[in-house]
Amino acid sequence: MSLGYAEKLSYIEDVGSVGMSEFFDPPHVLQEKIERLAMMIKKSKHLVVFTGAGISTSCGIPDFRGPRGIWTLQREGKALPEASLPFHRAMPSMTHMALVELEKAGLLKFVISQNIDGLHLRSGIPREKLAELHGNSFMETCPSCGVEYLRDFEVETIGLKETSRRCSSADCSAKLKDTVLDWEDKVLTFPPPPVPRPMQDALPSKEMNPAERHCKMADVVLCLGTSLQITPACNLPLKCLRGGGKIVIVNLQKTPKDKKASLVVHALVDKVISGVMDILHLWIRPFVRIDLVQTIFTPNLSSDKKYVNWTLTVASVHGKKAPLPFIKSVEISFSSSQNMKAAVLHKQPLQLKRRTVRTSSPFNILLKLNFSDGCGCSSSQIKIPVNFKVSTDSFKRDTDSILQKLKEKAIQDPCCGQTAIVERDVIMAPKSELMVHAIVTNVLEYDTSCKASEASPLSNGALKRRNGVLNELKTSWKRRKVRNHKSRL
Repeated sequence: MSLGYAEKLSYIEDVGSVGMSEFFDPPHVLQEKIERLAMMIKKSKHLVVFTGAGISTSCGIPDFRGPRGIWTLQREGKALPEASLPFHRAMPSMTHMALVELEKAGLLKFVISQNIDGLHLRSGIPREKLAELHGNSFMETCPSCGVEYLRDFEVETIGLKETSRRCSSADCSAKLKDTVLDWEDKVLTFPPPPVPRPMQDALPSKEMNPAERHCKMADVVLCLGTSLQITPACNLPLKCLRGGGKIVIVNLQKTPKDKKASLVVHALVDKVISGVMDILHLWIRPFVRIDLVQTIFTPNLSSDKKYVNWTLTVASVHGKKAPLPFIKSVEISFSSSQNMKAAVLHKQPLQLKRRTVRTSSPFNILLKLNFSDGCGCSSSQIKIPVNFKVSTDSFKRDTDSILQKLKEKAIQDPCCGQTAIVERDVIMAPKSELMVHAIVTNVLEYDTSCKASEASPLSNGALKRRNGVLNELKTSWKRRKVRNHKSRL
């Protein structure tokens, strides 16, 4: 979880058992359990996965109850652990990406998460197949119309409070709220109270209802990286038992639900899932992170109409005042035909103002975007053509196709920095040209030793599986392109 999130939580005296001992199954026992789990997944008709903080520790996000967990260290009076990456730059683990492959293969039907790091959504799990019981640090929601906004920055509040932004849906401008629950919102207890409250009263029904429904339908509920201590969430996996379903628990510590499980595995989650995916012959594709940024070019004639006073703004797609955490600075230069001084923008809002003779010939503004810590490369470049004739034409390209093509290129040649224009719009007051740019900021491959590394080499078998996925991506993109062409005819 986020250290920032932990600091924002209201104080609570009893947070349950912390600093619990970790156990590791012997290698031969672990292999037998991995093979058994793989067969259970392969034969399952309705697999549900229930996740906790343990699937995100390999992403550099500390857990709460482990030997180096946040609450463990707090209770011992020690300094809190430092996250290895800024929270907003944390990337999905091997386990996150494996779940995406299981969902694509039709094996995984639903994911229930107690985490608030947003990594399931970022990895590619469809929103309709995900319940985030305790919220998402990167999500805002409109209490009026229900629209959700996934951000690239951590929302500043928790506890379902109003944020500084408003809903941008048509006919709605209600103030947005964060989605992360505080202790009083969760109504959590350790252990369960003598007379438990209905689950729907304790956690948001929008998340809890589908989670409970899928657990009742499940023939296998796989619990990954959770101590299963927090009620009412920890009781969800038990819902499958009445229908004959089985519970599998993969966790380094013992849990209160171990006696109810058909299989308990004590090992690192990534190691277990890597072994399962190998047995199922499923390749864990790389994670490609694409961030969006908008540029706004606003020209105005001077009072004597001899010059054009123009402004270039580099801003978040979530609004001019929204933070843009993945950009550290912007270096601006101009095509050689222009005798204009280069500039470096460090502080947000990132904005440059210049004056140009009205009769000047068209030129290009060259932007070098320097990325913040956690990005896979140091910078990327985009070009803004300028002719002072703001067109009335606007376009919004097939965003899914563009992002898919960028991902495909990044997987074929693992590197980041590639860009594409997603949208162009004309704002009439004042008349401005807005462009939305998609930028590949991370490419992360996963090796079979359960360690994630930038652009790590793959084995021959993994290469074959990767090439199969690439062909699948190309075919999918071509089909979408044909459908879009036919729809325009």
